[in-house]
Amino acid sequence: MLILNEKQIMKSYSMKDAIEDVASVLKAKEGNKIASPHRTVIEFPDRDASALYMPSADLISEVAAVKVVTIFPQNPTKGMPTTQGVILLTDAENGSHIAMMNASYLTRLRTGALSGIATDYLAKKDATVLTVIGTGGMAFEQVLGVIAVRSISKILLVNKTISKAHQFGEKLQAFGITIPFETVEVVADAVKQADIICCATRSNEAVLNGEDLKPGVHINGIGSYLPHMREIDETSILKASKIVVDDLDGVKGEAGEFIHAAENGVWSFDETYCELGRLVTHDKKGRENNHEITIFKSVGAAYYDLAVAKGVYKKAKQQNSGVEIDV
Repeated sequence: MLILNEKQIMKSYSMKDAIEDVASVLKAKEGNKIASPHRTVIEFPDRDASALYMPSADLISEVAAVKVVTIFPQNPTKGMPTTQGVILLTDAENGSHIAMMNASYLTRLRTGALSGIATDYLAKKDATVLTVIGTGGMAFEQVLGVIAVRSISKILLVNKTISKAHQFGEKLQAFGITIPFETVEVVADAVKQADIICCATRSNEAVLNGEDLKPGVHINGIGSYLPHMREIDETSILKASKIVVDDLDGVKGEAGEFIHAAENGVWSFDETYCELGRLVTHDKKGRENNHEITIFKSVGAAYYDLAVAKGVYKKAKQQNSGVEIDV
């Protein structure tokens, strides 16, 4: 079995790689070539934490995977990361387990890739201002995904703790991103300027007000992944002409803001425009004018982890990376 840690993966596998591999699996999913049972979520209420178990299989390349990821928001106070995970990759031709790899970076990367793909189809071509609401563990790759597909000239950063927003901006610069950033204390001020908004929080209440949205804005919502969580308010949902999701079954069970809107009777899941895969296969049109407001909602699905795990394994074998062990 090949063992790969996060540093080895980060050295060889980029956002560009992830966007290509995720787009490929989206096409396979639309062709009914992906098996993906619904994930299991175990909550630990006393710690406001969760563990997610996510299996999937690619029926074409005969590879299966299961990811186990934990989300413990109190961990940073202990010097530990909020999100931790591993992916087990299996050869579905003979049942042998071929790789075990760190999944924390890959979880962030594939989520950023999804937002990048959605942004490419749904954001205005001339979008230049990116607003990031929530600068925690999942936000960095959201920026990477967006700037991979749009020429962003300014990044506005919003966080409850303004110093953390500034630290996030410095991290972007240290990574080599030269796009100017500003930290903004009032959410509305950042939202009113935005061409693209990335929401990456674990909030139980909406973090933006749809009345502040300017025409033509695109929103990526990736932070709320449990029924009680909410990032996007009802006004934004009702203003959107296209709501695209990464996995409709997952969104119906886990995307709190949309579940809440449906339960209140102000919106229905039948009004969802499509899953992201239908944009990639061109079965549905993306943005059609510069005035429509669009939303992409992502809660994640196991086959996205499978997509990047396959890509990482292929690169690792080519580059002779990782450590082979007997299990």
